[in-house]
Amino acid sequence: MTTFDDREKAFETKFQHDEDLLFRIRARRDRLAGEWAADLMGLSGADAEAYARQIVDTDITTAGPHDIREKLCSDLHARGVDISDHRVEKQMAHFLDMARDQITTG
Repeated sequence: MTTFDDREKAFETKFQHDEDLLFRIRARRDRLAGEWAADLMGLSGADAEAYARQIVDTDITTAGPHDIREKLCSDLHARGVDISDHRVEKQMAHFLDMARDQITTG
């Protein structure tokens, strides 16, 4: 292999690693957000776990950057939880920071 080929391979490997890391961080953020929302809706135990998993699945299967926020807001409002969309988005940003810390240090 030439130096160029080695360099190209290194960039591809780094890109793959970064994408995997981003996926794991987002999945952790979604789980944290799902658990938080489940608590606000009064869900516990297996129901809370199933809801958190549903949030993770929604992010994986739905295209778009705001799919999780919209689902959380819709579900919370449907359950009568008085919370603003801005508050949900702010909480998700907090969970993203928490997830990044947990994944990179754990």
